[in-house]
Amino acid sequence: MSEACPCGLGNYETCCQPLHQGKRIAQTAEQLMRSRYSAFAKQEINYIQKTTALGQQDFLDMPAIADWSKSNQWLKLEIVQANEKLDKTHALVEFKAHFHDGKQAQIHHEVSHFVKVKDVWYFLDPTTDQKLTMKQPCICGSGKKFKQCCAQFL
Repeated sequence: MSEACPCGLGNYETCCQPLHQGKRIAQTAEQLMRSRYSAFAKQEINYIQKTTALGQQDFLDMPAIADWSKSNQWLKLEIVQANEKLDKTHALVEFKAHFHDGKQAQIHHEVSHFVKVKDVWYFLDPTTDQKLTMKQPCICGSGKKFKQCCAQFL
């Protein structure tokens, strides 16, 4: 019997698990969002780090991410909207992550931004404590200046 994928599409073995295992990469920002939600549900914390913008990965609070992943029961993911073409390399996904925190059901509602670099999608994390300047190279690794690339999405 196959296990349902936490993201809500099909079974885990053919949906998000191959992404978590590095056998496939997300083809769209929405697929990356779904796989990241499933990673929280499955405690695939390394995947969360690996799919965050390259220049932000070292600034993530991995113990806090792991704790949040483990301390909640992940109920379902609801995609409100996905705009895969904000420009040539950026997209947004608005979603609601339904979970139970041990006391009551909760909904985490967010509009997330993503960037595609060398055919790979990454999440742009607005919560890191990273000091950014407009003239520095972009955190996504595109080679552009931050102000000309991802600044408007953070």
